[in-house]
Order: sequence, then C-alpha cells, then structure tokens
Amino acid sequence: MIQLLAPAKLTWYLEVTGVRDDGYHLLRSEMLSVGLVDQLVLDDDADYLRVLGPASVPTDDSNLIRRALHLVGRQAGVTLDKQIPTGGGLGGGSSDAAAILRWAGGVSADVAVRLGGDVPFCQIGGRALVQGIGELVTPLPFEERVVTLLLANFEVSTARVYQAYDELVAGGQRPAGANHLEEPARIVEPRLATLLDWARAEFGDVQLAGSGSTVFLEGHVFDTPYGDVMSPAGAVKWCQTIATPAA
Repeated sequence: MIQLLAPAKLTWYLEVTGVRDDGYHLLRSEMLSVGLVDQLVLDDDADYLRVLGPASVPTDDSNLIRRALHLVGRQAGVTLDKQIPTGGGLGGGSSDAAAILRWAGGVSADVAVRLGGDVPFCQIGGRALVQGIGELVTPLPFEERVVTLLLANFEVSTARVYQAYDELVAGGQRPAGANHLEEPARIVEPRLATLLDWARAEFGDVQLAGSGSTVFLEGHVFDTPYGDVMSPAGAVKWCQTIATPAA
C-alpha cells in the first residue's frame, strides 16, 4: 500500500485577463498549497475507487482520480479519504488527480491541464504564479502564511460562475478586486454573498477562494484548529491551517 497526500489549493488572488476563442478563460493568479489535505491509499495490484467522505463524490470515470490514472496509463485500487470539501474552490479533485500524476512520475503542465486548470499547479504545489488557462506555472519563493478557512455548507458551480462573469462583461461590467470571480459568484449563490458580508463584518479582510464556496482570511481567529460556527448563511466549519512547501 502507498499513501499519497493531496493538499488543498488556495487562490490568494485571481484576475481574469481574457477569454480564448475556444471559450476558456485566461487567468493570472497566485496559488499556494495549504495543510488541509485529502489522503489517497493506493494498491497497485487492484482496480477500484472507494471514497471515505461525501456521498456526492462520483466514483465512475468522471472522477479525476480515474481520469488521471487513464492519462498516465496506470491502474490502481484507490481509497480516498476526502477532507477537502467538494465545490468549495479549494481544488480538491484537482489535487487528488495531481497526487496520482506525481506517483506516476509526473507529466508536463500542457498534459496536466487536460484534467483541469488547477492540476498543473497542484502537481507542483508550494506557491506559484499561475497564468494562461492554468498551464503556465511559475514557482515563487515559499512564504510562511497562516490562514483561516471558512468552509460553507453548500457548493458553488465553477461553470455557472464563469457563465455569470461572461454575462456581466457582455452587459458592460468588468468585475475587479482581489478576486474577479467574487461578483459573479455572489450572483450565482446568494448564500455566498451573505456569508462574505457576515465574515467581513466579523473578521475584517476576508476573501473568496477561487469561485467559492470557501472564504478565507490571513491569520488565526479561533482558539482551536477546527470547529463550527453559525452564520446567517447557515452552519460554517472553520479550519485554521498554514501554507505548505512544494510537493
């Protein structure tokens, strides 16, 4: 048995710089790995995928672990202990796929991006400037950062957020700020708007992680590493963690 760790990806800032002719959005963002991780246990003499965690995680060929195995031409039985929330903007599925790619010896960023825009960064981890559709990854010096993640009890569809972004632009608006996806994400999921407004009133400088639903702030604001708090948007789990070096 082989154990692999798949760290969550935190998008420190996110700028949408354009749209390609094929509809893919061009980005410029700083990403870093943090200490919230999924764990994968591999049996390379078997062929299965088991998920310990949310029932909403698919185990068919749409799962990024299976797609990563297919991409590298490998077979393995995989037990996934899912700790990174799905639909939370923390790249959990991408990091799971990247763990498989590392185990198989790694692939180029141009190949990794076939699995998703976050996979090239997640294959390397640490801290990096990410551009293009995710295939241009420039490692940056590691910085010690302490963060608090506020994990919502709902998911946000990345595809719907980008659709809302395009609709805003088509209407003459240009989303800005630390995360260009915040304004469309607030439209797609009103509970996220409520969560952000509440968190900023409570904690100050709170940012959206990716396309949501996770929001975060720098520093630790609770007395324990994990816990729950009630917000106007419903129950919220918190996770106080730190940035982690490259894989």
